[in-house]
Formats: sequence, structure tokens, C-alpha cells
Amino acid sequence: MDFRLPQEIEQFREVVRNFVNDVVEPAAERIEEEDRIPESIVEQAKELGLFGLSIPEEYGGLGLNMVGKCAILEELGKTHNGFTTLIGAHNGIGSVGIVELGNEEQKRRFLPKMATGEWLGAFALSEPEAGSNAAGIRTRAERKGDRYILNGMKHFITNGPEAHVITVMAVTDPSKGARGITSFLVEADSPGLRKGPADRKMGLRGSHTCQLYFEDCEVPVENRLGEEGEGYVNALKILANGRASLAARCLGSCEKLLDLSMEYALQRIQFGRPIFENQAVQHMLADMAMEIEALRSLLYRVAWLVDEGRKTIKESAAVKLYASEVYNRVADRAVQIFGGMGYMKEVPVERFYRDARITRIYEGTSEIQRNIIAAQLKREYGA
Repeated sequence: MDFRLPQEIEQFREVVRNFVNDVVEPAAERIEEEDRIPESIVEQAKELGLFGLSIPEEYGGLGLNMVGKCAILEELGKTHNGFTTLIGAHNGIGSVGIVELGNEEQKRRFLPKMATGEWLGAFALSEPEAGSNAAGIRTRAERKGDRYILNGMKHFITNGPEAHVITVMAVTDPSKGARGITSFLVEADSPGLRKGPADRKMGLRGSHTCQLYFEDCEVPVENRLGEEGEGYVNALKILANGRASLAARCLGSCEKLLDLSMEYALQRIQFGRPIFENQAVQHMLADMAMEIEALRSLLYRVAWLVDEGRKTIKESAAVKLYASEVYNRVADRAVQIFGGMGYMKEVPVERFYRDARITRIYEGTSEIQRNIIAAQLKREYGA
């Protein structure tokens, strides 16, 4: 396993790094205040091809493998997490279902517009009574001739307010439990689809979520993703594929927090010397650096395994779990190093601290990741 990136990925990474430092980060305070990503930033992201990281070149995307995509998302993780989530969710759960599971007609119809950012993707699985218990969804889909009629509600849908195409899970045969769930590609202008107002959240300002209401929503049969009854398995595949991507964003945020903390510790004077000279501060920084190195090694190993076509159910759950918990620990230490200033909105660590918390919840809670890992261990040991 070689951790060196191809030259073209390194060059693109440098371009993205400059975009993050020169364009996105200077607008972070504005994004926080307005809860909106400036259109000028979105347009520049489109020009760089950031909406097409996961989409094959034949459909207009960059066609990066998982290692390459993680390298770019790591850079994006170093800036405002609301912007990073907009890009990351679109390239992950928003589009990977079509890329990996769609038929040729679906790919040609949806992916070119998604690759350019003209269309934004979203993924709708969670419901008020079916979050971690994905098999318990209640949204129904009944076939009537050449279309399905969907009724139900989804919530906490990232990119939901702006999405043009949404991968939706609905029950087609209630008698079969998880095997009665089917996937659909629902377009935003579908008759009977209504979007609720954007949710008010603790963090991730500029990244919007909302509820989706399906009221006799009409979806043509050709928009079914796979066969009837494959939806639950499809959902697990889509979520597993996105876990390395989310971990890469967490890694980038951790690296940024370490940079900020080191800079502050070397400059902040207390008792006549920089606070870096205090062993307690050194230990916090050392722990941050140690966990970041461990996360980086785990992340790129998992990404490499994905590119090798290996089965990575356990490994993908592990990297998502570890990345989200490392991010939260690093953010907490950063606030502690900054002291009172770490609690103030004038410095970025306050924002990262709030944004970190959701990573232990969305795309599978830490508890669910542990369940997945344990289940895989049981299979490996033949129990």
C-alpha cells in the first residue's frame, strides 16, 4: 500500500487548498451570520469541478477514486463545515447511489447535471420514527401502472431545500420488512413532493436540512433505483460508501484545529511565557497530533481497500466512528487551549466545536457503527 498520491491529485489538492484559504475561509463569518453559502463561492466550486468528484468522466465528472476523493475532501474539511457538507453530501450519499446502482439511462439523465453542480443531490432515509432503525421506515410506495405513488415524510435531509434529485427509500411491500423497501430517484418538481422550511440547527450554518412530505407523490417507474425490495441493501451500500468521505472531512478539520492551537499556544503569553511551555498544554497538543496521525493512517487504508474492490463494511464503520470521535476530542482540546477565547465567535475553534458534534450522529450514530463492527466480528469468528 503506497500512501503517495498521483501528481495530478497533488496538483488539484493544491488548487483546492488555495480556494479554501483565499475564498471560503474569509467568508466563514458571513456564512455564519447569514446561514447561506455566497453564490459566488458556489459558482467557483462548480468551476473547479468540486460537484463532480465522485462522478465518472464519461458523465462530466472528475471520476476520482476513493483515495483521490478523500484527499480533496480532507482539504475542504479545513474550512467552514457548512460549505464542506454541501459538497460532501452531494458527492457522497447524494450521488453515489446513481453512480454505483443506477442503470445507464438514469446515469445519463442525472449525472451530467449533478457533475456541474447545476443539480444538487440528496438522500432521504430518516423519518421521525426511523432514524437508526432504518428498516422501520413508514413512507409507502404503491405501484399504479407506469408510476409509483409515494406517501409519507422524511426529516433531517441534508441539501433537502436545494436538492434537484433525491434518493428516497420507501416501503413497497410491508409484509417483507427490510426486504420490502425500494429505492427511488425523486425529482424536486415531482407532483406531490413538498419541502418544509429549513431546520434551525446548532451548527453547520449554510448547510441546510429540511423535512420532505410525499402526498400522493408521483414517481415514474423508470426512476426506481434497482429492483423492488433492494432499497434497504442499497441504503446500506450508499451509507457505507460515504463513510470514508465523511472521515476525510473530519481529518481536515482536525488538522486545521491543530494548526490554530499550535499558533495560539506559541503566541499566547501567561506568567511571562508562551502557554506552549506548560506541560499540560503540550500534552493536549501531543494527543491531538497522535490521534490525527492514527486517523490519517486508518482513513487512507480504508480508502485504498475501497479502490481495491475489497469488502469494507467493518472498516468503513470503524473509520467513520473513529474520525467523528477524534474530531470531537480535538475540537474540545482546542477550545481548552484557547481558554475563554475558544468560547468566543471571534475565533474559528468555537465554530468547529459546534460543527463537530453532528458527526457522531448523522450518517449513522457512533452506537450504530459499533453495532456494525460487532456484527462483522461475529461473522468473522463464525459465531
